[in-house]
Parts: sequence; C-alpha cells; structure tokens
Amino acid sequence: MAASNSILGFGTQFQMGDGGGTEVFTTVAEVRDMTGPGLSMDTSEVTHHQSPGAWKEFVAGLLDAGEVSFDIGYVPTGATHNASTGLVRDMKNRTKRNFKVIFPDVGATTWAFAGFVTGFEPGEPVNDSLTASVTIKVTGQPTLV
Repeated sequence: MAASNSILGFGTQFQMGDGGGTEVFTTVAEVRDMTGPGLSMDTSEVTHHQSPGAWKEFVAGLLDAGEVSFDIGYVPTGATHNASTGLVRDMKNRTKRNFKVIFPDVGATTWAFAGFVTGFEPGEPVNDSLTASVTIKVTGQPTLV
C-alpha cells in the first residue's frame, strides 16, 4: 500500500498585482479557506444522423478559468481589503487586476491570471471576528505553472 503524497493546503498564498511595469505582487491579508480557479471546458454537440451506434458526439469548446472564492478575516482599513487600495476599491472601480495563487508545494506551483472582483460580502457575527467572502472572476487565459 503506497503512502499518500497529499499536501496540506496551509500556507497557500493569494496575491494581487500592482499593475506596474515590473509588476509587484502583495499577499492579500488574512485569507482563510479558498477555492478555485475552477477550470472547465464547454462542449458542443455535433451528433448527426450517421453518428455511430446512435451515440451523441461532442467537440471540445471554449475553456473557462471560472472563479476564485475565499474568505478573509476582514480588516476594513487593511491595504489589501479597503476601499482606497484593496479589493473593495477594485470592485467599485471595476478594475481588472493580475492575481496569483501560490501553492505550498516544494516547487511553489503558481497559477497566475487576470480577473475582476465580482463579490465582496462582509460578515459581522456578534461573537466572532469580522469576515468577508470574496469572489474573483477570471478573465482570459491563466498561466498554470
């Protein structure tokens, strides 16, 4: 029986670029659980009257990098969260920005992409810390290295 090669997700980084000529990336503060980008591919049905065995046939369609979603420990004045320089600003200004997900494996696998902040929903529990749920829609072709 082989041992698992699974890697703990702890230490994954989500970074946002500054849009400069030599772009500098900053780790978004207080990121908790994260999912995505959710890669998918459309298909188009091409079944015709002579399709073998009367089975449906498909061709590959367009690729979609989907969305990234994550929760943060929300710091309203934090540089990567606030309405002046952070994710809230990007949403209200409809800013397309470069982002990176850096996985905690030995090679620091990095997925880089452009996207828009499409959701920012703060949570204010009575007996817990402030949180926010963030959604970013990926646009175009990501770099998956």
